[in-house]
Amino acid sequence: MGLFGRIRGIMKRPEPPIAERSVFEAGPGDVCEVSMVTYQVTGRTSNQRRRTTLLTLQDGSDIRYLLVEDREAIAYSLYTAIDGRLDSFTEVPMTLELDGRVFHLEEQYADYITTVGKTPFPRPGEQSVWQYQSDDRKLMRIEWLDGRFMLYEGEDILPADARFLFGAGRAQD
Repeated sequence: MGLFGRIRGIMKRPEPPIAERSVFEAGPGDVCEVSMVTYQVTGRTSNQRRRTTLLTLQDGSDIRYLLVEDREAIAYSLYTAIDGRLDSFTEVPMTLELDGRVFHLEEQYADYITTVGKTPFPRPGEQSVWQYQSDDRKLMRIEWLDGRFMLYEGEDILPADARFLFGAGRAQD
């Protein structure tokens, strides 16, 4: 290598480091390990204004939902869809009883969501959410969009119990 080649090598700007992806960018093609169970991420529902993401996770025929919230610290909750029915969007109760456990309404909001991949709601739109908690810290979540209800039962997960392996070939959204 000649003198000018060496000078050119010194003067050349280094390539910027590849930005590390956050859990809020996880989506189809990525892998998530929650409480030592490995799931494939098959979908993502995002609420940008509230800084929340609901990931659809699949392990064989088992489908779970991981809610990731960016508050003072990142909080994780793992949910399972349950069978149930509510008669009206306007009559969601303040307390719910399920299998002898009473859930109390903690938070209710409506906001615009976006979706990617396989999610309970295939299209983006204005979604209403009711979040409940029982006295023994179990969680209940109700979602409504386009005339359809989804009910979930779950629990909080320690941040150390959720690990992500991002796929290299996936296109950015």
